[in-house]
Amino acid sequence: MNSSKSPGLAGFGVLKNTTCHTEKKISVFFSIIFMTAGILSNSLAIVILMKAYQRFRQKSKASFLLLASGLVVTDLFGHLINGAIAVFVYASDKDWIRFNQSNILCSVFGICMVFFGLCPLFLGSVMAVERCIGVTKPIFHSTKMTSRHVKMMLTMVCLFAVLIALLPILRFRAYQIQASRTWCFYKTEHVEDWEDRFYLLLFSCLGFLALAISFLCNAVTGITLLRVKFKSQQRQGRSHHFEMIIQLLAIMCVSCICWSPFLVAMARIGLREGRSEDACETLLFALRMATWNQILDPWVYILLRKAVLRNLYRITSGCCGGHGVNLHMWELSSIKNSLKVAAISESPGSSKQINLRPLSSMGQ
Repeated sequence: MNSSKSPGLAGFGVLKNTTCHTEKKISVFFSIIFMTAGILSNSLAIVILMKAYQRFRQKSKASFLLLASGLVVTDLFGHLINGAIAVFVYASDKDWIRFNQSNILCSVFGICMVFFGLCPLFLGSVMAVERCIGVTKPIFHSTKMTSRHVKMMLTMVCLFAVLIALLPILRFRAYQIQASRTWCFYKTEHVEDWEDRFYLLLFSCLGFLALAISFLCNAVTGITLLRVKFKSQQRQGRSHHFEMIIQLLAIMCVSCICWSPFLVAMARIGLREGRSEDACETLLFALRMATWNQILDPWVYILLRKAVLRNLYRITSGCCGGHGVNLHMWELSSIKNSLKVAAISESPGSSKQINLRPLSSMGQ
């Protein structure tokens, strides 16, 4: 395949020696399932955020809603764009030479993979920092964390992720078609040049840094909320803290479990020459794990709310204590309750309670 020497077909060089043979039907099935689940879950989360934002005008929660909106919108477009390109590649029998003569599609695919991979991690760390400031420094948060500042942070995060994604293009380094011939990313086959290693290690280090910041800030927030919970004697306050602690634990667990395999794989490839024979299947598995994080994000941040937790508690206590609970009715009404919880918690009576408790104002 002499076309690998051409600049326009630079991405095909990876296909010369090794090719990962994957089952087409299974791969197409995974791509369609991931894309559909991501679009549906993030669309539902956007609806919930819009309903909450229309009824709530308090600064502390407005900042969280803006960040959460940026997260779910990013996840939604990530599934739409990356999923559509992946399905197109499968539908074309992965014949990149036929539809990617100038390597434009591979470059776009690689840029989108890097951007939509790093941007949610960055936004998750920014949300963790915002929650930590809201709990530990409520006065500073209420006076300095305005909607204008949050929009500036969102813009800076997106621009930084775009810069990282465009860095290989600016350095005249083409994104490479991976051995499975189903996606494009940095060069992961026979990595010998220092710059190729740098891109892999940069992506991995930035991802781990974002996870570390999220873990540290969420740990501080969780410890602070626990201390307030044990000191508080009001039932309403304990309920709110319980909801926040559950969310923080879910955020840390989902992010670390889903992203760690892919980030570790990138770091291992960047720190050594070449790649093992079974790395293709391992890399595909790690990529699908990372994709699940974008699917679960809206359920963790938005749908894991007080209404769902209350129904889950009733089911658990009913099973343990012998009290009958209509599970079927809960399953049908859990999403409806999640949509209504914003209006319930944002009523004039509840807003007064929130104002009396500044530590819990940063909320959901």
